[in-house]
This record gives sequence, structure tokens and C-alpha cells, in this order.
Amino acid sequence: MHGMMRGNLRHIATLFCALMMLVLGAGRAEAASCFYATAQGSTGPANWNSYCWLDFSGYNDTAARSGAGQAMSYTLPDGTLMTFTLRISGAAINGAPAPSWTGAAIGNTAFLGIGGRPILYQTAAGTTTAAISDIVLTPPAGVSQITSYMFVAADGESSNEGESLTFQTNGGNWIALDNAGPISGSLYPNSSGLGTQTFTVGGVGGTVGANIVGSSTATALNTTIVGGGLQGVMFAVRFASIRLNLQLTGARAAAADQFSFSINATNGGATLASGTSSGTGNGPFTAASLTTASALPLTLAQTMAAGSVNPLTDYRSSLTCTNTVSSATPLPSGVVTTSYSFGALQFGDLVTCTFTNVVFPHMQLTKALATSGRRFNTDQFVMNINQGSTTIGTTTTTGTGATVGNASTPQVMGAAGTAYVFTEVGAGTTSLTQYTSAITCTNAFTGSSTVLPTTVGSAITPQMGDVISCTITNTRRGTNATLTLVKTSSVISDPVNGTTNPKALPGAIVQYAILVSNTGPTAVDNNTVLLIDSLPSQMRVGTAATPTFTQGTPTSGLTFNATNDIRYSNAATAPTTFAGCSYTPTSAYDPAVRFICVNPKGAMARSTGTPPNFTITFRAQMQ
Repeated sequence: MHGMMRGNLRHIATLFCALMMLVLGAGRAEAASCFYATAQGSTGPANWNSYCWLDFSGYNDTAARSGAGQAMSYTLPDGTLMTFTLRISGAAINGAPAPSWTGAAIGNTAFLGIGGRPILYQTAAGTTTAAISDIVLTPPAGVSQITSYMFVAADGESSNEGESLTFQTNGGNWIALDNAGPISGSLYPNSSGLGTQTFTVGGVGGTVGANIVGSSTATALNTTIVGGGLQGVMFAVRFASIRLNLQLTGARAAAADQFSFSINATNGGATLASGTSSGTGNGPFTAASLTTASALPLTLAQTMAAGSVNPLTDYRSSLTCTNTVSSATPLPSGVVTTSYSFGALQFGDLVTCTFTNVVFPHMQLTKALATSGRRFNTDQFVMNINQGSTTIGTTTTTGTGATVGNASTPQVMGAAGTAYVFTEVGAGTTSLTQYTSAITCTNAFTGSSTVLPTTVGSAITPQMGDVISCTITNTRRGTNATLTLVKTSSVISDPVNGTTNPKALPGAIVQYAILVSNTGPTAVDNNTVLLIDSLPSQMRVGTAATPTFTQGTPTSGLTFNATNDIRYSNAATAPTTFAGCSYTPTSAYDPAVRFICVNPKGAMARSTGTPPNFTITFRAQMQ
């Protein structure tokens, strides 16, 4: 009795739909679409939004019952065109909205809000046969082929006493996909045939749920619908979806750097979905999303967007994916790559992937001058970023006064965990003794724990994500006279080789030289240049010293007398005056001599950009 009451109610509801279709007229179905549910419902599966239910609003009973059948055409959300022929025989049937009635599972407890008329629903009790043949899926532009797809069949009403559904496929054996729970209780109809090409649903008494099954890559499907009151079926294309995003850790190497990321068809290379980073934040950015009905092999890739300054190789990119549903689809986790062959999604997958980019350490060094400017307009500075003895970034400044041209080294990429040093030297005759120097550094990676240098020449060990900029500011010292010394030595003979390619052997004779320069803009007071040099412990000097004085260019303006202006000391500590140097050597190379004292006469000239200088040389012997 309940079955008859239910059938009558459903008959009244669907009779109106049939009349409307007759008013609209018969003919070939226009291109249609499929519809997703808008909500999961209380019993819907987690991947409820991976089913796109075919719309039968364009069902034409006259065409479907003809010998040729009704040609159906669907443009799927991923751009795939699905076509097939529908032939109907037996009890009357029509397209109907979901839910088909108040006791149906789909539309009431699961898969809520499906648009259109997704149910082929009987309008009279009895047996209806729906034959779908010549299923063809044409891929979207740029995709060379569709390797597989999932055709879905489901109970569009509720299978009760005397009712049944039989689905026969020429595709893959039927597999259980999901269920829609009953409006009350926990009953489901009887079913059999999973793992075969024929799946049957047998009705039971009471309120029941609905089975949802799938067959892969079918080209034909025959459905037998037996209604005691009324009965209905639904068909869907099972989709899988993948979202690709990108985020940054640390800073960009340059603020203009932006990244394009895309989901591509591995076969044919077509870009199916894409996104691009924007602004200066770290994201994540608007995702590239792809929902596909076909099992297409996919490649996830990224490139630098137009207008970027740095190449993608300046960043370490890793890919991690997660799946909302339980699936055997292999997922990368922390794979370092910019192009990943993902393979094909499984139907029902809801995958989210993220490229995470972190910049390799980048560094740049800049020269600045205080408002007092240069000591001499010819002064220029060589700025270096050094890794050990190797210079990886350098620049030589230009300009005059306080203006600094060519001030910055190129931005250079380093290695995390490696020490680097920021240094400067004077270019040409420029002397840094005329300046005080200070270094200030910033890191665009504000969350970095890298310790920045605070003194010129101190080391820094950057980490991934660091983008470090340092500036060495020079301030000119007050007016001064500043003497600098450079000591050199060269072997002129040894006891074994004589003067032919001599070596620094014991007994070798060495020419020892001291270059003295005045780098300051002020001359040195008259007769006040006093050089007291501590001899290296392995050298001996005595009566064979034969000191010589050589003027530099520019000339120092000093004079030197080898008899009066050079003396020696055997004291334990350095004398403080020329008079304190009172030792007279007793041999050609006297081991008692510990200090050489030089006091040339006159006022040493001031520097005008190229320091005036002189060189004092004498002979010593290696011990």
C-alpha cells in the first residue's frame, strides 16, 4: 500500500514534467552540461563535489524512442566534449529534478542542490530500458588524448519492494564509489555484481539509501529500470580536481621577482590551469585549479613571470601535495623541483599542491661617503664580497667629492652555511688611512636569525631566504699627516744556488726594503720622521747592511745620509728616540742587532692624492 501511495504521488509530480516536455516539442537535444551538487548533505561522501551529474533537461522522448535514438552532447567543466546516443524503450520516462521525491536519498541527505534535471525518472510503473551507446569524449584544445574516464550510475529514487535496477557496461568492471544514506534508518537495497560488468540493485522494504557505482572508460551502457511505483536512475561523470599554489619563505631576491605556476597536460603540453604570484608578500597566492573528467597525465611546473629580475635558479623550489580523500594516487612531499610529472589523478581525488620557493642567500655591498666627501678627488674604493680568498662580487667606485658612482657590487648568490666577508681597499693610490669606516646591514628576510656584521671585515654566515644588503660608509679624517709602511724582502743569493734562482735557506742574503708614504694632506714636521723597525727573528743585520735611500714618486722631500741617519739597537724593547739607538754592529751580520733606526732629514711632503714616499733598503742574512 505504501508503495502504491508513493507511486501515485510521484506519478502526479512527473506527469506535469512530461506535459511540459511535449509543449516544448521534440527534436535533437542541444548541447547540455552537467551539474555539481552545491552541498554535501548529512550523509554525502567527502568527495561529493567530484561528481558532475548529467542533465536530462533536453530529453526528447520521441527522438529517444526512435531507431536512431537521441543524440546527447555535454560540454564538461574541463572543456571535454562528451557525446552519446540514448535509446529508450518500455515504460514512460522523462528528465526530473533532484530529489525525485521526499523519500529519495540523493537530493535529501546527500548531493544537495544539483541543478537541471539529473534523473531519468519513470512516469509510469513498469520496466524501462535506457541504452547509452557510442560514448565519445573529445579532449579540450591542446590535450592530445584522454586515457580514461569514469562513468557513474546511481539510484535516482529509492529501490523498494518489487523494484530493481540493472546496469550493464562494456567498460571496466563496476566498482563501489560511494553511498547516499537513507532519510532515516540505515537500510540499503540489496546489490550484487561489483567486480563484474553487470551491477544489480534489488529493492527491499522500508526507507533505503542509494548505491553509487562507476565503470571506467565505457563506450556503452544498458540500464534496466523496474518500477513498482516509480523508479529512476542518475548518471554522472566522475571528476578529479587538483589545485596548485605557490608560497615563498624568506624574501625575494628582487622585489620585482614574480612566479608563474601551471598545471599542464603532459601529452601535448597544453596549459590547463595557471596562476601568478603578485605583490611583495609571501602568499599563498590565487591557486591554479583544474577539475577534469579524464585521467590525463599532468605536469606541475613553474617559471619566472615577465618583468622578474632574477632567474628561477636563484630559488630552491620544493613541491608538496595532499589529498582530501583516501586515494592511492602518489603524492610528492618536499620534492625539490620546478617541473614535476604528477601522472594521472584518480577519479574522486581532491588534491592540493604547493610549490614553496626559498631564495638562496643573496648579498650586495654598497659604498657611501659622509657629506665631507673624499680626502682627495681622485680617491676611489674597491668594494669586495669575499668567500675565503675568492672574490665573488666587486665594484670600483667613480665620482668626486661626496658623490659615489658605481657604488654597489652586483647582487651575488651565495651558499647557506658558508662564511662571507665584506671588505674594501683603496683603488690605485687611495689610502683608507684617511677615512674612518662603518658598516650597516639589512636583511629583507625579517624573520631570519642570521647575525649581521657590525664591523668592516667581520664574517657573515647567511641562511636560506636571506637577502642581505650592506653599506660601508667612509668619513674623511681631519687634516693630518699619516705615515704608512710596507715591508718586503727578496732573496738575492744562497749558499747552495748562489744567485741562480736562490732560495730562503740558512745563510741566504736577503734584500730587505721598507716603503714609507705620507697619505695625509699635511707635511710632516722637520726632521721628525723616525722609523724604528723590529727585525724578524730569522734575519741578521750588521756592517754589511749597505743601506740605500730611494726617493719615490712623488718625492718625499727628505734627505738621507748613510753615516748619520741610520743606527741600530740591541735593546730588548724598542727605543723611543733616535738617540736611544746606540749599538754598533760588530760583524757583517750581527745577531745582537734587534732594531734598525732610520731618521732622514727634512720635512716629508704632503700628499695631493698620490702619497709622496721613499724606500730604505739594506742587506740581511737568513739564520
